[in-house]
Amino acid sequence: MRVRVRFLDTRPLRSSRPFRDLWIGTSASQLGGQIATVAVLAQVWDLTGSPVGTGAIGLATGLPMVLFGLLGGTLADAVDRRAVVRATTTGQLLAAAGLCAQALMDNRNVLLLLALVAMGSACGALGAPARRTFPVRLLPADQVAAGLALTNVSFQAAMLAGPALAGLIIARWGVSAAYAAQAVAVAVAVLGVVRLPAMRPEGADAAGVGRRPERGGWRIVLRRPTLWGSMATDLSATLLAMPIALFPLVNEARFDGNPQTLGLFLSAVAVGGITAGLLSGTVTRWRRGGLVQLVAAGVWGLALAGFGLAGPLWPALGCLAVAGAADTVSVVTRSALVQWETPDAYRGRVSSVEHVIGVAGPELGNFRGGLLASATSAPFSLVVGGLSATLVVAVVAAANASLRAYRTPSGAAEPSAPGAADAATTAG
Repeated sequence: MRVRVRFLDTRPLRSSRPFRDLWIGTSASQLGGQIATVAVLAQVWDLTGSPVGTGAIGLATGLPMVLFGLLGGTLADAVDRRAVVRATTTGQLLAAAGLCAQALMDNRNVLLLLALVAMGSACGALGAPARRTFPVRLLPADQVAAGLALTNVSFQAAMLAGPALAGLIIARWGVSAAYAAQAVAVAVAVLGVVRLPAMRPEGADAAGVGRRPERGGWRIVLRRPTLWGSMATDLSATLLAMPIALFPLVNEARFDGNPQTLGLFLSAVAVGGITAGLLSGTVTRWRRGGLVQLVAAGVWGLALAGFGLAGPLWPALGCLAVAGAADTVSVVTRSALVQWETPDAYRGRVSSVEHVIGVAGPELGNFRGGLLASATSAPFSLVVGGLSATLVVAVVAAANASLRAYRTPSGAAEPSAPGAADAATTAG
C-alpha cells in the first residue's frame, strides 16, 4: 500500500480562532522560556561560579513542576479550566517581570533569583494539566492530533532558536534584556488565553465552580489499558534511554570536547523533531495511534543505541536526528490518545499524571544514564539504555492488546465515563 506523505496539517489554525490564539500565545511563551533558561544559567554562574549553583536551578524548576503539577490536576477537574490558565499565566508574567526587575537592580542574591524561577515554574505547572485539555475541547476529533503536532513543532522550534537568540541578546544588552524578552512573550501568552471560551469540567455550575471532583481520577489510569500502556511506554523510553546527560562524556571521548560538536548533538535532536513535525500530516491522519506510539518509542531506543555505537560524527548526528523525530511522533500520538481516552471530568488529573511523567521521566533518565556511565562508559550506558527501552516497549506492546489496536475517534463524541466503559476499550 502506498503511503502518501503529507506536510504539517494546519487545519486547526484555520478552523478554530480560539485554538489559533492559544497556539500563538503558547509558541511565544515557549520561545521566551528558552531565552530565560539561558539567562538564568548565565546569571547564576556569574553569581556563584559553581556547578552546585547551576545545579540548584534544576531543583528550583523541577520540584515545583512535580508538586504543583499534581495539584493542578485536581484544580482543573473542579473549576473552569480557562480561569485556571488565565490566573497561572498571569502568575508567570509576574515572575518574568520580577526576573527582569532584579536584573536591572543588579541583584547579587542567588536565592532571590531562584525563588523567582521557582515561582514561574510553579505557576506553569499549576496550569499545565488544564492547558493540556484545551485542544480536545477546541478542535474536532479528527484535528486534535494535528493541533498537538503544531504545538510540538513550535516547542521544537523554540528549543532550536531560543538559546541562540538568548546568546545574541545577552551578549549585546545583558541578561535584563533577555528577561524583558521573556516577559513580552508571556504577555502574548496571556492575551492568547483571554479570549478563550469557558471550559468548565463536567459537573461544574454556570459560574465555573464545580462540585468535588469525582472519585477515581487517579485510578482511571490503571483501570484503562490504553492509558497505562501509553504512559508506561513513554516512561520506559525516557527513564531507560534519555541521552542528554551523556552528551558531554561522548563529546569528550570521541570529539576532544569540542563545544561546537556538543551544540550539534542538541541541534540534531531538535532538527529531527522539527522535521517530523513538519511532515506530521501523515501521522496525525493515521487512526492507529497506539501502534504508532509503540513503534516510535521503539525507534527512539534503537536510534540512541545506534548513537552509542556510532564513531564518526555524521552517523552519530543522524542517529540523534532519528531519535528526535521518533520522540516527536511518540509525544503527539500519546498526547492525543490520553486526551481522547479520558472522560472530561477526569482529564485534569490524568493530564497531571502525564505531565509529571513527562517532567520526571527525562530527569530521572538522565540521572540513571549518568550513574551507569560513571561505572562503565557513556557508549555502554547509551547502548544498554536504548536496547532496554526498546525491549520494555516490546513487552508493553505484547501485553497490551488494547493499546496495539487502539483507533483514534473519527467523530466528535466524548469518551464515556469509567463506570460505563472500564471493562471495554475503544480498540477496533
